[in-house]
Amino acid sequence: MARATWLMLTMTLALTATPAAWAQQHGQVPGQVPASAPASAPVHTALDVVTAVGVDLGAPDSPRASLARFFGDVRSGRWQEAARYLVVPPAQAGRGAELARRLKAVIDDTGWIELETVSDAPAGRLDDGLPPQQEEIARFTLDGRDEVLRMVRRRDAQGDHWAFSPATVASIDDWYDRLPDRWLRDAFVRSGATDLLRPGPLELLWWQWIAMAGLLAVAWLGARVLGGLAQWVLRAITRRTPTPWDDRLVDGLTRPLRLALGLGIVKAGTGALMLVTPAFRFVDGLTAAGLVFCGFWALWLAVDVWSRQLMERSWSRGSTSAHTLISVGGNLARGAVALAGLLTVISALGYPVGTLLAGLGIGGLAIAFGAQKTIANLFGSVSIAVDQPFRVGDFVEVDGVKGVVEHIGLRSTRLRTLDRTLVSIPNGVLADQRSESYAARDRFRLATTIGLTYGTTRAQMTQVLAGFERTLREHPKIWPESIVVRFVGFGASSLDIDVMAWFVVPTFNDFQICREQVLLDFMQVVEAAGADFAFPTRTVHLANTAPAQPPAMPG
Repeated sequence: MARATWLMLTMTLALTATPAAWAQQHGQVPGQVPASAPASAPVHTALDVVTAVGVDLGAPDSPRASLARFFGDVRSGRWQEAARYLVVPPAQAGRGAELARRLKAVIDDTGWIELETVSDAPAGRLDDGLPPQQEEIARFTLDGRDEVLRMVRRRDAQGDHWAFSPATVASIDDWYDRLPDRWLRDAFVRSGATDLLRPGPLELLWWQWIAMAGLLAVAWLGARVLGGLAQWVLRAITRRTPTPWDDRLVDGLTRPLRLALGLGIVKAGTGALMLVTPAFRFVDGLTAAGLVFCGFWALWLAVDVWSRQLMERSWSRGSTSAHTLISVGGNLARGAVALAGLLTVISALGYPVGTLLAGLGIGGLAIAFGAQKTIANLFGSVSIAVDQPFRVGDFVEVDGVKGVVEHIGLRSTRLRTLDRTLVSIPNGVLADQRSESYAARDRFRLATTIGLTYGTTRAQMTQVLAGFERTLREHPKIWPESIVVRFVGFGASSLDIDVMAWFVVPTFNDFQICREQVLLDFMQVVEAAGADFAFPTRTVHLANTAPAQPPAMPG
């Protein structure tokens, strides 16, 4: 099985009693929700109250301290010491350890006690309507009947303490007989394996930890076998179809399918482990969230398969714009699937998604201000994909930068310049900039000025003009509707001829070849006319500025 599958199954079992660790930080012990708690109060997991950190037990002879010591004894398997906190009638004096073990089983199977709700005063709570020496610890429901756990204050050779009342102790056997896992507990007792009934890490019994390891192995093996069988059946079906995308989808679904099957086995098997109610609810919610995760994982892979399938279609292979649009659309679709999957998994775990969304809305405002450029780049990429001012492979000029478009991403677009450097331009900036795409040209323009020497005669000029126009019109790639060959004026050192024409060619390289051919033919025309090309010259006139000689003086 893939690593992700193994990890998810391991987390499902290892985190079974994670609420126990949470409870350890909040001072909760095995037992039932107190009578004052509403019926819809959240159920939490168990705690070793003796070793709990941050729990104030109050007075040493308070109900809270006595309850903590009781659970500390039963958790460590000191059943005889735990019997001190039960008012056992003389007729059953020898059953104190057994009754303590049975009471612990009843409390484990029926609910949990929040330690802080139990009085920490030596006299207990005096405002509950009960006699001063009695304390109601919890209420619970068993087989549709409401039951009560009460403690009374008493004294023995070790001093004052609180113990479960005679009425509570008298009901222990009846409660225990109605437990669904009573037969298993009795089997461990008869076989002498009572240590397996002791709580282990995270307050789960040792036999449950062993059973979980076996369940994990069964889930791993079952997922491989059932997953392989399902893959074989699906491949047999998809081979009969002419399209390749369904074969790719089946191959991609291998890991989420196996993970889903493994979680399904774990979900079905936890019922046989007879976990305590909070642990069972947690595992059930975790496996349900895992199955939801598998569904969205499969949807994510399906989006990827469909995107690749669209890119391989005939209408898409020849269009870079289609490739760009499908790529951006696939990324957005995967992002939407990931977000929806995250919210659904959180909801499956029992967290209020509405509150989360409200919090995200408030926090999103702050994030939006800090991520304005990122969001602008994202919408810029969408704008480029929809409007398509240029495509991958086009030669463009943006903000004075010329280059070939190599990649259009969600954040930026990369251009390969003529110097072979790579320029990255944010899409938000790019969407607002003036861009010029040379690849969008339907024809290429030849525009040049040719100068002849001032010794050129009128007949030679006429011959050259006619030869230039003939050369252009005879070229196979010329666009014949607009050809300009005109003698335009007397330059500083030449007689100037303007030439302008368009060539219908697909690429700039093709245009360069055509331009070279035409210019060579122009040279031949000038040579045939007996004219010469002018080059920049300057004429300097020298004047004699020496002063005249004065007349000779008579001798």
